Amino acid sequence: MKASPAFEFPPEQDEALHRARRLEWITIIYLISVSVVMYLVLGSSQAMKTAWIDDLLSLIAPIVFLTATRIAIWEPNERFPYGYHRIVSIAFLCAALALSVMGGWLLTNALIHLFKAEHPTIGGIHLFGHTFWLGWLMIPALVYSAVPAMFLGRAKLPLARKMHDKVLFADANMNKADWLTALAALIGVVGIGLGYWWADAVASALISLDILHDGIRHLREVVCDLMQEAPRTVERSKLDPLPDRVAAYLRSLPWVEDVQVRMREEGHVYFGEAFIVPREASVTPEQLYQATRGCTNLNWRVHDFVLVPVPSLDVENKKD
Repeated sequence: MKASPAFEFPPEQDEALHRARRLEWITIIYLISVSVVMYLVLGSSQAMKTAWIDDLLSLIAPIVFLTATRIAIWEPNERFPYGYHRIVSIAFLCAALALSVMGGWLLTNALIHLFKAEHPTIGGIHLFGHTFWLGWLMIPALVYSAVPAMFLGRAKLPLARKMHDKVLFADANMNKADWLTALAALIGVVGIGLGYWWADAVASALISLDILHDGIRHLREVVCDLMQEAPRTVERSKLDPLPDRVAAYLRSLPWVEDVQVRMREEGHVYFGEAFIVPREASVTPEQLYQATRGCTNLNWRVHDFVLVPVPSLDVENKKD
């Protein structure tokens, strides 16, 4: 069985990959430190506990990215002739499921606390011979959980676009949005301090809802990828113009009468086929080979491409 070509990132994308991996290791170390700091000042605030769990869940995306990018470049073999590119989508599916399930559980828990009208309290802590309200320590902990994450997210976004990596892009957006989690938890803590018992449960529900929203959105995206949706940009805001570029290139060849292209996304790269109506009665193997090389040279993401000569596109679209 013929395997697809081995995959390596071009130099520019390979440099971006190394930078992204460094950032993800920094993110993991940072999130572990955040989780420790948050755990030390949790108190009885439901919003703080939810924000702490959110920080723990944020570890999933960088771990998924580091694992998937290692496996995705394994060489194709007889068992996996198309390579291991889909490990990116499979790993992201696991992360999206974890976010969805945990977000749903946390939201349910927050609503139960709200309906039970539980009145949380934030006590004091004795440090350096003085007693402080624990809320004063929660506030800087929340700031620490948000501000560095925002800068990490901004640094990852251009790398995600350069690599066409949707896992890294989703992770970057989650990092950028961490300030919303911190703000909601901060409102909950201040609300308790001011005597508004319901503020804590409402803040916890808002954080949970954000986790659930991220999980469902990522789940929808990765399921569409696995169902071989037409390729979209890394932001998923529009269809990727690359298939149209490939079709335009093939139509520009003097021996091509008409063409239809279909492509599917496999992790970072695209696999595809083009059905070509030639102008001449016969097409030489050399013409097909050069045209295929031309398609794959258009962009590094066109990884494996097949040309199929047909007498008519209408005939090709009909079943026998």
